[in-house]
This record gives sequence, C-alpha cells and structure tokens, in this order.
Amino acid sequence: MTTLSDTDLFEHLRMATPDAGVAFTELYRRHHHWAYAYCLKVLGREEEAKDVFQETFIRVYRTAPQSDNPVTNVAGLIMRVCRNLCLNVQRDRKTTVEIEDVHLVVDTHHHYEKDELLDLIDAALDCLDAEDREVFVLRMYHDISYDEIARQTGLTVAAVKNRVWRAKSRIKVLLAPVLSEFDRL
Repeated sequence: MTTLSDTDLFEHLRMATPDAGVAFTELYRRHHHWAYAYCLKVLGREEEAKDVFQETFIRVYRTAPQSDNPVTNVAGLIMRVCRNLCLNVQRDRKTTVEIEDVHLVVDTHHHYEKDELLDLIDAALDCLDAEDREVFVLRMYHDISYDEIARQTGLTVAAVKNRVWRAKSRIKVLLAPVLSEFDRL
C-alpha cells in the first residue's frame, strides 16, 4: 500500500474494501505530523490539539464511505476537516486576551536560544485573533499559498494577505522588547 497515491488509498476507504484499514493506516502515517502541528499551532493548547487531531482522522475514516465522488486532494480534505474542528473549538472557547494586557518577561542576563525564541513566538501567536492566527499558521508554518488559504477559508486573497500582514505586525509589536534585547547583546 505504500506505493499507492493518497487518492488510491482514499478510494479503498470510500469503497470500504477489505484493505480499507491498511489504507487508512498509510494515510495516517503520511499526514499525521503536519495535521497535529497545525492543530497545535492554531489552538495553542496541547490537550485540545490532541483531541482535534484524533477527531480529524476519525471523521475522515467514518465519512469516507459516505462520499459519492472520488477525492483527488486528500491532504486538502484532511486540512478542511482539521480546520473546521479547530474553528469549532475556538468558537466554543470565547475567551480573549487584550494585547495591552500581555507582558513578556525579558531576561537581559542570558542569550536566548532558538527554542526560547520559538516559545516566545508561540506566546505571541496565542495573543492573535483566531482568524489572524489561522492564516498566519497556514502561510508561515505550512507554506500554503495565499490562493489555497483563500479557498480553504472562504476569504479573498487580499483579505488573506491582509490578515497575514496584520499577524506579522502584531507579533513584531509583541516581540519588540525581546528583539531589542538581542540587538544589545
């Protein structure tokens, strides 16, 4: 099964063939890393990310036999399910943090390692609006084109570009005190 395309593997699921379980396992093996990374970056909470990640693959497996037509972009299907589940979690959360209320602690006595800087970026991501965070993660972490993000989110390309720019700008503002410390070191 490892030599089959994603489309062929999904077809085994859709047709509920005897090899459907093996086909699903192979699809999971191919796509689980990026799907979990997406959930974690968008939701920012490990437990929620794990739950959404698992539910994504459960839904793909359960709904495949209900699909009337072959799926040509399996990764896109997984992303769409994943995205919709993440949006549901974010909608149900309904808690916000004002950017003005966030304070980053700057330690001027130590050099920040790459991992520490990434942690700070993750903290800044948590401060973004859910819509801005989503398109930023899709563009910057998953290198998805503006056109594809627009199709997935139902936004215009211009709106996607604007949200990515706005997210970058907010992250720069939030990280400015830390980055100025780097310049002094």
